[in-house]
Amino acid sequence: MAFGLNKVASETTRLLQGLGLSRRDVSDAGLAALQRLAAERDALAERLAAAEALADRDTLTPVLNRRGFLRELHRTMSEVERYKTPAAVIFIDLDGFKALNDCYGHAAGDAVLSAVGRLLLDSVRESDVVGRLGGDEFGVILNRASAEEATAKAAALNHKLNATPVVFAGVSHRVRGSFGVHAIAMSEDPEAAIARADEAMYAEKYARREQAQAFAAF
Repeated sequence: MAFGLNKVASETTRLLQGLGLSRRDVSDAGLAALQRLAAERDALAERLAAAEALADRDTLTPVLNRRGFLRELHRTMSEVERYKTPAAVIFIDLDGFKALNDCYGHAAGDAVLSAVGRLLLDSVRESDVVGRLGGDEFGVILNRASAEEATAKAAALNHKLNATPVVFAGVSHRVRGSFGVHAIAMSEDPEAAIARADEAMYAEKYARREQAQAFAAF
């Protein structure tokens, strides 16, 4: 009980000090009113924080949406700038996703997107960030990872994605993706970093397509 009273007294002192007042300056009724206002302020701050967290979450998958991903990418870039630590972005585009939607319906497509988001989350460190950038595109921020480490991670994620089919309504869907890696540069714009990872992904997709065509011609 004494601990609880001491805590209340301490919070009351901090509240009055924040307003530049002392206990002698405020009546009991005034103090009670200030405490109610402070409680309402704290509750409002909690609700705002919860609303902001929801605004950054993708509505379909268990990862961040583009807004949340960009916010975290900006934070990572600030760390790169301040501490000169390496970091990288992986851009992932699911191959043949439109055909899957057309053949099996959007419910199947949604199940695949949700499963891919969960797979990516389960395959990275807690310090890394996963987001859905739009449609069938995902991004991963690898904090404190060199370009070589990011390339190796992208290969590992690609292998795991290929090896993990998604079963929906009794049908097993094999998921494939194209991956692009970009090492974050100093003073780089977040959108520019995503665009460069996207370009790397398209280069990888094009090279793979050319290789397949050459193999088929042979």
